[in-house]
Amino acid sequence: MSSRALIEVKNLSVLFPLYHGSSRSLKKMVVAAASGRLAQDQQQRVVVRALTDINVRLDSGDRLGLVGSNGAGKTTLLRVLAGIYEPVLGSLRVRGSLNALLDPNLGMNMELTGRENILLRGLYNGLPRSALPRLEEDVAEFAELSDFLDLPVRIYSAGMVVRLGFALATAIKPQILLMDEWFLAGDAVFMEKARVRLEEMVRGADILVLSSHQNEIIRQWCSRVLWLDQGNVIADGPSEEVLDRYIGTIPHHPIEALV
Repeated sequence: MSSRALIEVKNLSVLFPLYHGSSRSLKKMVVAAASGRLAQDQQQRVVVRALTDINVRLDSGDRLGLVGSNGAGKTTLLRVLAGIYEPVLGSLRVRGSLNALLDPNLGMNMELTGRENILLRGLYNGLPRSALPRLEEDVAEFAELSDFLDLPVRIYSAGMVVRLGFALATAIKPQILLMDEWFLAGDAVFMEKARVRLEEMVRGADILVLSSHQNEIIRQWCSRVLWLDQGNVIADGPSEEVLDRYIGTIPHHPIEALV
């Protein structure tokens, strides 16, 4: 029997060093300075405070929505939870199998065939070899790529890449599901299939963390909301209460996202 899922974030902060070799870095520095997010790390480098002193605990059954304007730190927090970024300060503990729908095409090798990508994804997620044929069957059936499954992904149409990417991203059912926006794509028929599959995956997860600018999606699927602004927690509580506060506030931040 698998252990209960858990996410525990304590006093977590993330700092990104700024390098001045591009106009984009300079723009980020100007925006960060104006918002008070510039600092220096132990190596005396200029850094942006992407997240500051975040504390969150999630247990089985929790459904957390992340809201905030562009650059608030939502995607950064998801990437920390997924293990893509490491916290500079504080600690993170994650227990349970995890799947991060941050980019459905993430990790796909365009030079390999669709079938080879399926096998690689299964191995990356720690599936035993005995489970790979079932994974391959599931993805192939859902993506409906027929003979193209044995051809390099680089020759696929954009729609075919979307179908394969979505099928791969949703084939392995995790205890912890991280989502950056509610992802649905493709033609009308595929989108309906995708909606059903995605909703089944969300319902089956022990813990959901969903970042979205679609407030109605947050209301529908999340019982708790964390409101981030400039890397800081503004509010954390029941979804209706926090969403009403968030929607009633119009933050005046630069369009250029920091992170």
